[in-house]
Amino acid sequence: QVHLVESGGGLVQPGGSLRLSCAVSGFSLDALGIGWFRQAPGKEREGVSYVNSSGGSTYYADSVKGRFAISRDFAKNTVYLQMNSLKPEDTAMYYCVAKRGSLSGSTWYLRPWYEYWGQGTQVTVSS
Repeated sequence: QVHLVESGGGLVQPGGSLRLSCAVSGFSLDALGIGWFRQAPGKEREGVSYVNSSGGSTYYADSVKGRFAISRDFAKNTVYLQMNSLKPEDTAMYYCVAKRGSLSGSTWYLRPWYEYWGQGTQVTVSS
């Protein structure tokens, strides 16, 4: 059973940065594709970013391209989401998600593909 634990959320001013972490246990990270989803109040959950099992392919939602970066540390079995130039519209609960194997550029943002979900970490961007 894969277990995902997010951390790193908090309150930050517009233009600031945060780094979210997703600690993975129960499965080797090199066998999992890992993504980040977010859900703002009153909105649907949306895909933010994804990295495949080898770490060789990454994908981003258009709304975060150039500002967010996903990475993985195989030694620590942890995936990170570096978020820069944060905007109030980035305010949301952020979830780490995982799937055995990898997804493509045309499927990574589709929620039903993911087998495992973390509990989420809140990110609030406000002055």
